[in-house]
Amino acid sequence: MFTLFDGLGHVTLKPLTYTRPVADLRVGIYTVKEKWELFLEESCNVRTKDYLTDRFHGFDGPESIGIAATVLPDPALVKAIKELEANQLLVKDGMVLAINSLPESTVDFDAYLEGFEMIEYDGEVSVLRKPADLFLLNQQEIECDLNWIKSSTEFTVIDQSNTVIGDQIYIEEGASVKGCSLNSESGPIYIASGAEVMEGSMIRGPFAALPGSVCKMGSKIYGATTLGPYCKVGGELNNVVFQGYSNKGHDGFLGNSVIGMWCNLGADTNTSNLKNNYGSVRAWNYSEEAQTDTGLLFHGLIMGDHSKCGINTMFNTGTVVGVSTNVFGGEFPPKFIPSFSWGGNGGMTVYDLDKSFETADRVMSRRDIELTESEKLILKRVFEDSKKYRDRS
Repeated sequence: MFTLFDGLGHVTLKPLTYTRPVADLRVGIYTVKEKWELFLEESCNVRTKDYLTDRFHGFDGPESIGIAATVLPDPALVKAIKELEANQLLVKDGMVLAINSLPESTVDFDAYLEGFEMIEYDGEVSVLRKPADLFLLNQQEIECDLNWIKSSTEFTVIDQSNTVIGDQIYIEEGASVKGCSLNSESGPIYIASGAEVMEGSMIRGPFAALPGSVCKMGSKIYGATTLGPYCKVGGELNNVVFQGYSNKGHDGFLGNSVIGMWCNLGADTNTSNLKNNYGSVRAWNYSEEAQTDTGLLFHGLIMGDHSKCGINTMFNTGTVVGVSTNVFGGEFPPKFIPSFSWGGNGGMTVYDLDKSFETADRVMSRRDIELTESEKLILKRVFEDSKKYRDRS
């Protein structure tokens, strides 16, 4: 039995992990949990924060091999984990990758590890340490995940109305792709059944469109980009990961960014992903509770679940937007916008919790999905935990 545990990733990957376990994050095509289940060939439990446990069926019991959910699987790592004996830890440069066996969640973890044998892993590991790692690792993960899909899926013949460049284009039966330019020379293009790429769209891989997603007419998309299920996009995208059920349906540029679930970016929303002086981008860091140097030349927008922005919104380089915010106005809003904030450059007020529930319920019901009581409790917890950030702004 295997259990994926959040560890420090719950904080370092906020705002994306405010509303989900680390294992529920999507990078490439699959979520982290789905990836591990494919590699391990069995289902995995999830250990996460108490307030997320009910919604995501968290497992708090002992006697399973614990795996850090921030770590992405590969064959060599899976082999090393399966070879762990009782009371052994697999570590890499001081980071715990896996443990045999995981204690109950109430046990003092540091004290529990006394006497464990540390096994240093000598292979390379891919780790989600910060939100930007989702777009940084997206090409690698699209290619890896697609190997699983290709092994069990038959693909349809590409419609002759498309301009095709390269031989790495994989379109499932039930997808609609006509009158488009598809260039897979720099990476594969995968379009799932139920997805639609409208005429005039130009796509350069790596690219993945999951079921229900739509590229509107004339979309310009550069890899590595993922559209999670039921996302609708238009305009220009470059290296963006949409978790699912979110829209950027109109013109405007979005690059080197991660967008949570149930978000909507208004028409002509634009995001800067490169500073004018070509310097390293600074972004809000939830661990440090401050703006810190990301070490990245390209870094756009990180947006938590249920957040929205109005038409003509401009996001500065390295902007981090929390959960359930409503951003609008003609000038750049702050580079850090706490959860449940309402406003823009002219000032922020608190987004009323009950009103946010009403909006979320309306948005989700359009997809025939109910806003459950457990999800309301999660949002309520985020509202309370993020108060300290709103009080500062």
